[in-house]
Amino acid sequence: MQEIWRSGYEASSVKAISEKLGITRSSYYNSFGTREDLFRAVLAAYFAQSPDRALHESIPDQSVRLLISDTFRKVCAARGCDPEGRGCLAINSLCELAGGPQAKLSTMLIEAVLTSAARFEMLLELAVARGELDADTDVHGKALALQSLLIGINTLSKAVRNEEELWLAARTSLEALGVYEGEDASL
Repeated sequence: MQEIWRSGYEASSVKAISEKLGITRSSYYNSFGTREDLFRAVLAAYFAQSPDRALHESIPDQSVRLLISDTFRKVCAARGCDPEGRGCLAINSLCELAGGPQAKLSTMLIEAVLTSAARFEMLLELAVARGELDADTDVHGKALALQSLLIGINTLSKAVRNEEELWLAARTSLEALGVYEGEDASL
């Protein structure tokens, strides 16, 4: 996972990964299957440890706004402390593979982004139902904006490697969207 995250899918050929691990190509195929199989397994492992995984777990008992705010704070912390400034493996891979010859992998990554946006929408609908957001809230628009913010923070972190600066950008956007909640909330 670390090698694909660092170098990208195309640079992580069977030959490159085999050499990095000190194994033969046949051992690679016996252990991982195809390069596409390995990439799918890497993405599954990445999603399981990603700082935004809390958004995809069961319905929260806590405030939805707090869940969203805390999750963005965790994303900023994780991205800000990465000395390599790698950003998000899934977003990096989507940018690399979209429109290219790896249509199945590209489609899988697009579906992951769209599923994340749909999850934001479901959470915002829950926030409306709980009275955390106004009944006339455009949950679809806010969900797309939150997904865009998540992609943006993950991309910005490749250049801005400071947790507080990333959090300033995220919190400002969350406040503007009316979904920020925290001890220092100005709402």
